Amino acid sequence: MTEPLLLTATQISTFEGQRLLTKASGFFFARDERLFLVTSRHVVLDEPSLHFPDRIEIELHLDAVNLTRSSAFSMPLYRDGKGLWRQGEDAGGEIDVAVLEVDRAALPKSVVLQAFTPQHLPASFDDVEVGSPLLIVGFPLSFHDTLHHLPVVRQAAIASSFGVRFQGQGYFLTDARTHRGTSGAPVVMRAAAAEADLGDLPWKLLGVHAARMDMKTRDLEQDESLGLNCAWYADILLTLTGAAGASTPLEAGT
Repeated sequence: MTEPLLLTATQISTFEGQRLLTKASGFFFARDERLFLVTSRHVVLDEPSLHFPDRIEIELHLDAVNLTRSSAFSMPLYRDGKGLWRQGEDAGGEIDVAVLEVDRAALPKSVVLQAFTPQHLPASFDDVEVGSPLLIVGFPLSFHDTLHHLPVVRQAAIASSFGVRFQGQGYFLTDARTHRGTSGAPVVMRAAAAEADLGDLPWKLLGVHAARMDMKTRDLEQDESLGLNCAWYADILLTLTGAAGASTPLEAGT
């Protein structure tokens, strides 16, 4: 049996028809009886880069003991020309998080996965201090255990005041070495030992990794990359997974 945290994440492949476009990270979030796939919004639609996939595939484990057994699971992004994912915005603009509901009935009967729940969200911003150690669970540059279909974990730390919207946006900063393909990965912190209600998944879900941060004025020859990243606050998932969660009205290919 592997650690439950590694079974929360899955690699996402985006497609236009049968043409593979990109690889990214995602994770599962359950609320009541519903199951959602969470990733970055730019994974499912990114106008500046003309990235317009029409479906995604995720990899699912089929055996809790023999992790080499897996299956690809395809999910459409549009129905009748309308986007199926949910996205949100706030006073700062669009939030780079998207959720797509997973049809539980269509999943393989032997599927093995773990999902975060609302109980995994921090109860208070005051409980998380700047500099606190974090983990980012994902698939950097598509790198992972290809035999057992498991993600890798990068160490990180909170690099800005948690609970304060950095530059007025709905994210905080992390200090971590990240790469393309990590977009959509969960950003987690070990829960306190007293929080036994979290069961086999003793982690707090703090954010959704989106992108590396950099400065346009950085001298590419003299200055190294900042090594900072933005992670959108995970409490947006309460809005996006609610009964009337926000959804995108965008037409396919717009």
